Amino acid sequence: MSRSWRDALIAVLAGFLVMAAEAAAGLACAGAGDLPDGAFPRVIAAVVVMAAGGSVEVSGGAGFLVGADASLSVLPLSVSLAGALTAAYCFLRPLHHRAVARPRELLARAGPLVLLWLLALTGTALLARQDFGISTGDSPIGEIGELLDSSPTVGFRADLPATLFFGLLWILGLLLVTLLVSRRAPLPAGLVRFHTAVRPAASATVVLLLAYVVLGIGVGVVVAATQGHAARTMAVVLLGLPNLAWVALTVGFGGAWEGKVEGPFGLPMPHPLDQVLRGPDLSTLDLASLTEQDPRWWWLVPAAAVLLLATGVLAAVRSPAHVRAWQHALHLGAALALATLTVCLLARVHAQFGLTLLGIGDVDSLSGEVELDPVLWRTVGLAIIWGAVAGFLGALLARPLRRRGRVEDTAPPNP
Repeated sequence: MSRSWRDALIAVLAGFLVMAAEAAAGLACAGAGDLPDGAFPRVIAAVVVMAAGGSVEVSGGAGFLVGADASLSVLPLSVSLAGALTAAYCFLRPLHHRAVARPRELLARAGPLVLLWLLALTGTALLARQDFGISTGDSPIGEIGELLDSSPTVGFRADLPATLFFGLLWILGLLLVTLLVSRRAPLPAGLVRFHTAVRPAASATVVLLLAYVVLGIGVGVVVAATQGHAARTMAVVLLGLPNLAWVALTVGFGGAWEGKVEGPFGLPMPHPLDQVLRGPDLSTLDLASLTEQDPRWWWLVPAAAVLLLATGVLAAVRSPAHVRAWQHALHLGAALALATLTVCLLARVHAQFGLTLLGIGDVDSLSGEVELDPVLWRTVGLAIIWGAVAGFLGALLARPLRRRGRVEDTAPPNP
């Protein structure tokens, strides 16, 4: 029992330390290190809370002068991914010497980790609160505020009940996905028969998502070195790279997103994407709208085709030799559809902040809205088709890679 708690403590500490370090680096590149009143650690805590699935509320106002309407719903997926990979590795490492594990043993290891994770998330959420004064310049709010000595403020604080609820879903989902995709993780004896249908396609799909992140890092480094604005580019890489990389994957196979960018605020994304979404009305973000801004965005299509085909080959190579091509198509189609649905839910962005003077009207210079949502039916539907085609062709291409007459089976043996 003590070993389970020790391993869980290591996983939780490692996960939160990695998330805090990445959030600190990204925020420093974004210029948050210069925030007043020692707010930098509290901003780091807020980013970690959001990365772990928690909820951070934004508020503002200036007494009876100004009303505020603010909301923020976004996951900094670079921070989330770093924490997830670290915690998952620490959770699986003590189990790698096993082929089969009893359900009670898995629960005994998952229980302490979940409990300690929620305790760490609670402490981080309590730290994630801060208020700032904001400069209004020559606006009417600034002039009236000077007369009445009442300056506008904006602040944030973690919503603890919502943070614990969604944080619980986050860590439980992470542990479930970890057991599904890891080929070395032990399974209960009753679930071993599902290994062939689930793990090869699931693990290959995770490799695809990570490959897009690695490619995104390479592109980000090149852009930072050659195009200027290196600090801003690295802030995007360290805080929200998967938000862009996985959207690029969905757009590459024909998916679409809808959104708008209005006001002085914007999304941390390349200029053509911002131009597509800039305006008061909803705009569609897909290959057609992007190539109108820059024809080079068509490269997303061959990139998606090549990487999806490689994913199909990888899934087939990792599957037993007796699995037929149509079964590979079914498995990878389902895996890519579920992964795409998850990406669509995680990469959504909703941010709004508005100040209203005396309840009369918005202050344009301090009001803005950012929105990005997937077109689910189109994006997930195309993921099923592309996954099925990639799975079928990958199975055909993988045949020469197998030794003739050898039956490969990577499923854990029965006890």
